[in-house]
Amino acid sequence: MTATIALVGTFDTKGAEYDFVRKQIDDIGTCLVFLIDVGLQSNNKTLPIANISSKSIIKAAGGDYKALEERKISKSEAFNLMTKGLTLKLNELYVSNRLHGILALGGSCGTAIVSEAIQQSKILPIGLPKLIVSTVAASTNAHTAVGLTDVTLMHSVTDIGGGVNRINEPILGNAAVAIAAMASRYYTSMTQSKEATVHDPPLVALTMFGVTTPCVMEAKKQLEELGYDTVVFHATGIGGRAMERLIESGSINAVLDITTTELADELVGGILSAGPERLEIAGRKKLPQVISLGALDMVNFGPRHTVPEQFTTNRLLYEHNAQVTLMRTTSDECTQLGEIIAKKLNQNRGSNPVRVFVPRGGFSLISGIDP
Repeated sequence: MTATIALVGTFDTKGAEYDFVRKQIDDIGTCLVFLIDVGLQSNNKTLPIANISSKSIIKAAGGDYKALEERKISKSEAFNLMTKGLTLKLNELYVSNRLHGILALGGSCGTAIVSEAIQQSKILPIGLPKLIVSTVAASTNAHTAVGLTDVTLMHSVTDIGGGVNRINEPILGNAAVAIAAMASRYYTSMTQSKEATVHDPPLVALTMFGVTTPCVMEAKKQLEELGYDTVVFHATGIGGRAMERLIESGSINAVLDITTTELADELVGGILSAGPERLEIAGRKKLPQVISLGALDMVNFGPRHTVPEQFTTNRLLYEHNAQVTLMRTTSDECTQLGEIIAKKLNQNRGSNPVRVFVPRGGFSLISGIDP
């Protein structure tokens, strides 16, 4: 068997580019190509011919393609259906071992469909190559195309949809070579992993912030000496969300949640909130949890001039660096955070232990700084 790359995108408007990339991958000769069309106006004359048509994608999502053709459903609804159907098809390919890399070429709409489908999947793993050549890669909202996944964005420089030209040809060629190399490596590593007979040790997730680093690194050292694997997440909002997603997917076996600072940002309105479900997924999965209160003595903002006006005159502020300003939490806020943590952890009905450690020497390195 050979590694298989899914070329996914809107063939109705970008068929020439997809046909070029397909031929490039074929010429490399190390991977098979599987074509998936998500074009809203594709038809029998659309090239290249897809292995999975946009009609099949809409049908998989429970939609009516005829209604789409007759414009009886809105464009936003059509995008939602296409995203849902694509997620299901990508999952099917992965489960059947026919997906070892994804390559998409898109503008804002095509990028959104493919990136959202990848993010909505609960089974596409970290490490499965996901490359999107996009006009939005250099935009201010490019992070939305990545989300909590390991999507790689490549800036297309020119618009995609005008055909292959002397500017975008080397870019598209590089994308073809890149995804072929990544998919081949992923396929080889996956095959070797299945052949391995030694079981991996349990994987423990830890959360860390600059002001909790000494504690976390010591805990990491001791866990690894005991034979556990560890993975550290930076508690910057996206880090906590990424950890929760991996817990939900079954990739994590236990949690040492030393740095719960994201809860303070969620409560007070800082910039590093991990959302309302932070500290809940591990309980639902009934994993062993050890929780501490790292950096709950602060709320995070950007440069000092970005701190909301209501906090600039009556709150303790500490400039962590030129880009980060820390605001000390009040006793009332800390009381609320204690109640929030207790409520979240009391939802755990599993048999695995849940323990909360209260650090007596301070919640972070700034606890020792005089106001």
